[in-house]
Amino acid sequence: MAKGIRLRKDFDAAGLRRRARGSKDSGQARRLLALAEIYDGGSRSEAAAVGGVTLQSVRDWVLRFNRLGPKGLIDLKAPGPKPKLTEEQRQALKEIVERGPVPAVDEVVRWRLIDLVQWLSDEFGVSLDETTVGRMLKAMGYRKLTARPRHYAQNEFAVEAFKKTSPRKSQRSAPVSSRGRRSKSGSRTKPV
Repeated sequence: MAKGIRLRKDFDAAGLRRRARGSKDSGQARRLLALAEIYDGGSRSEAAAVGGVTLQSVRDWVLRFNRLGPKGLIDLKAPGPKPKLTEEQRQALKEIVERGPVPAVDEVVRWRLIDLVQWLSDEFGVSLDETTVGRMLKAMGYRKLTARPRHYAQNEFAVEAFKKTSPRKSQRSAPVSSRGRRSKSGSRTKPV
């Protein structure tokens, strides 16, 4: 059976257990305790049992520990995908949105997401989805605004005439019945 990779000589089991107790990262603490098992003379299989992982994971921890020390056992956040647009392309997109379309040149009167997607494709050769462009614009501080829809045959003058209301106070008379009228006090009087 092959010998495992040796651990660094500048640490010991007691020091790793002390660091594990003080660690705020539970994954790092678990890895430190597994490596402390190796420092105490335990096998790699026993260290894997302490860490709750496979032998390959223990080997990876040993390599990271030897190269970077205890800080190498902290899980770092993944870098994520590479941005689809460079900073210069983002700036150009921002400038074109700020400037707005020129109807004679751009053949649109307002920017839609599909128009901006087409512009990015024509200008930079970048193929993006409308949703992606919308997220980028939202991250830049822009909001989606649309005009209120109007019927194509709507008459503006008819709308204004319809909005006009009757006078604030109307003269209302007391209700009259065939049997009699109501007096101001509310009692019925006989018809005359």
